[in-house]
Amino acid sequence: MNLSFFDQFASPSLMGIPLILLSLLFPALLLPTPNNRWLTNRLSTLQSWLFLLFTKQLMLPLNKNGHKWSIILTSLMTLLLMINLLGLLPYTFTPTTQLSMNMALAFPLWLATLLTGLRNQPSMSLGHLLPEGTPTPLIPALILIETTSLLIRPLALGVRLTANLTAGHLLIQLISTATIALLPIMPTVSILTMSILLLLTILEVAVAMIQAYVFVLLLSLYLQENI
Repeated sequence: MNLSFFDQFASPSLMGIPLILLSLLFPALLLPTPNNRWLTNRLSTLQSWLFLLFTKQLMLPLNKNGHKWSIILTSLMTLLLMINLLGLLPYTFTPTTQLSMNMALAFPLWLATLLTGLRNQPSMSLGHLLPEGTPTPLIPALILIETTSLLIRPLALGVRLTANLTAGHLLIQLISTATIALLPIMPTVSILTMSILLLLTILEVAVAMIQAYVFVLLLSLYLQENI
């Protein structure tokens, strides 16, 4: 029984071929394609307004050099948001519950922000490792601590997204299993559990959106430090 709870996190496959790439491409099919009614279509207008609002909030603290990242960060936000929300539907697979995928997104982008800082302003980027006014005896230990905190940033990004989505999916499955099991025995308790499941589902929708936003927001903060 315990193993079945984690079967939902196994990557689906067909004839031995993993379908995770197909699940990553599926959200893009839901986005409207440009046509002659691009500005008069309500869905396209709403989508454009949301993209503009998010990009404006994300690029506000960055200078003009950071605005080059707007397309990358907005596309990443859209991808994570749609994958997280589609993963809440029944009989679906959520690729962002896989730590390997989240690390594959977090590590290259974090490394790009770091290399950007080292190329454009190396002294200031390295200066973050040693705050001004540090006592001389604490310099070696503080440099080691700051370097460690810098290197674990991509790991923290990937683990945070994976842990939050995995915990939510497990809670939904546990409570739904309890609801079905209690229905013939204690219908009143089962109805109460179902109401809890409904509230938890609403909470998980909010978590799916918040975690996608936090992932991209932290990347923009890392970028802000290096430009």
